[in-house]
Amino acid sequence: MSGTDSDCPRSRLASLEDAYPGHQVEIVGGEQVLSGRRPTCGHTVHSLWRTLRSQVPAGWGFISDVAIPVDDANEFCPDLAVIPAAEVAKNLSAYSPELIELAVEVVSPSSVRNDYEVKDRAYARRGIPHYLIFDPYEQHCVTLWNPGPDGYLGRDTIPYGKTITVETGIGTFSVDTSKLPVDPRS
Repeated sequence: MSGTDSDCPRSRLASLEDAYPGHQVEIVGGEQVLSGRRPTCGHTVHSLWRTLRSQVPAGWGFISDVAIPVDDANEFCPDLAVIPAAEVAKNLSAYSPELIELAVEVVSPSSVRNDYEVKDRAYARRGIPHYLIFDPYEQHCVTLWNPGPDGYLGRDTIPYGKTITVETGIGTFSVDTSKLPVDPRS
């Protein structure tokens, strides 16, 4: 099955797709925001992809760094998001936030406020059931669940070195954080 960009939500980021090599571009508060990528962040995303891939049930899949228009002022590109496999197969430039069961962000030095504050509230307002923030600089993972209008009502911070377990509507996911890379300057 193939899809066309006319099947996806309207994305202002599509025109910027190749404009800033080596940077992630998002729209936050109506402004274009560039986030530089460091190897630790990329290695964390790849490690999480490998770990979670075998845990995702049939009929579900991943997208990464693809536009999610959340509201008029925010268009995010989660480092990983779990959505129905039929939607992944469409290979669109943007997806609706209503499709997301689990959103994952990996903090970079320039994304701290956006990952912890802005996305927390925006993802929750759109009803994304689970949001994980992996922070290789603080060496912890924040798990968020039970979305509400002002943010997530459930929140745990788990230090790296432990296994996190997240029970979602599609199954249970576990990540051994002792194997995740950390910033050598932390």
